[in-house]
Amino acid sequence: MTTPLLAVFKKELTDTLRDRRTLVAMIVVPLLLFPVLLIGVAKFTQSQAREAEAKVVRVAVVDPMNDSGVAARLGQQPGLAVEQTQDVSQLPQRIRDEALDAAVVVDPTFQQNLAKNRPGGVTLMFRSSEDFAVAKRRIQTGLDALEKDLLDQRFTAAGLEPSFVDAIAVQEHDITSPRERIGKIVGGLLPYIFIIFCFTGCMYPAIDLAAGEKERGTLETLLTAPVARRTLVLGKFLVVALAGVVSALIAMIGLYVSVSNGIEGLPPGALEAVAQLLDPVAIAAVLAILVPLSAFFAAGLLMLSVYARTYKEAMSLISPLMVVVLVPAMLALLPGTELTLVTALVPILNVSLATKELLADTAEPLHVALVFVSLTALAAASLVACTRWFAREDIVFRS
Repeated sequence: MTTPLLAVFKKELTDTLRDRRTLVAMIVVPLLLFPVLLIGVAKFTQSQAREAEAKVVRVAVVDPMNDSGVAARLGQQPGLAVEQTQDVSQLPQRIRDEALDAAVVVDPTFQQNLAKNRPGGVTLMFRSSEDFAVAKRRIQTGLDALEKDLLDQRFTAAGLEPSFVDAIAVQEHDITSPRERIGKIVGGLLPYIFIIFCFTGCMYPAIDLAAGEKERGTLETLLTAPVARRTLVLGKFLVVALAGVVSALIAMIGLYVSVSNGIEGLPPGALEAVAQLLDPVAIAAVLAILVPLSAFFAAGLLMLSVYARTYKEAMSLISPLMVVVLVPAMLALLPGTELTLVTALVPILNVSLATKELLADTAEPLHVALVFVSLTALAAASLVACTRWFAREDIVFRS
């Protein structure tokens, strides 16, 4: 026998699935976002890098004494077109006008300093805003090669080995696992996206099932049904919360499918590292945290939606909340922001931090449990408030 709650749930779920805007926000956008985003970023980055590498860098070399060998060495560097000049005053303007990509000014005492075993002075002019810093990188490579040759000559003249200047040989050993390393970087961005989809997945059903029904004139009919008011609220609440969880889950599926199939243009190591983040246990834990968060969103959005007179008014009330949701989610991206006993109690921020820790496999069980308990308590309080809100006739039938 069908219970009143189940009947209300089925009715509201059917209405939700009939709304095209809800289906697009809950299923289509989350499913397609990651493939389109990853492919677009990979293609764009690949195209920009190819253009940058194919570019011939125009470099002016000012060598007053014409004896440093800088121009000759840079001329041997692939992708550099070297011109020699003596007019230093016009170089900054020519670089700003893009007549040159960079310039190298050799100190007049270059050879004198080398003869005294001192470093020869060189000034490198370039624009730091240049994409990919191609000019600086290529010139630096040529200057490094020249410096190595000069050092070899200096060591040979002194009868020393090049290793003479290395007093300490440091061997680095990074014990951070690839999953932890990439998890700390990417793991801060993924929950940011999941929270957005969780919120938007709840937003459209909440507006449609309260303000939308008001506008269609069906809410009054529903309230006259022989069903307790709290049962009606709970049925709507479950549908809205389910929509938020499903939206976040579909976003995860879209990410998993994108990474599993590989994206041309992204480094294979990056794909493998992201694939390690999508561990089933970690994803299950993330979903478990998103459930009470979705419940919290659902209750709050339903309260605002039933307060609004029309669908348009509900959108104007709820849309600004996106900023309120994004700010604590963005705080998790800041360096040094960690999941502690204090941050575990801050809504939304705790979800971002806990998700980052879970994906990096560095989460403390106590902190994660505290996040789950605090969110569950917040969701329960929000549901109670939402039920009382629906019980007020002056709110439901606000004119």
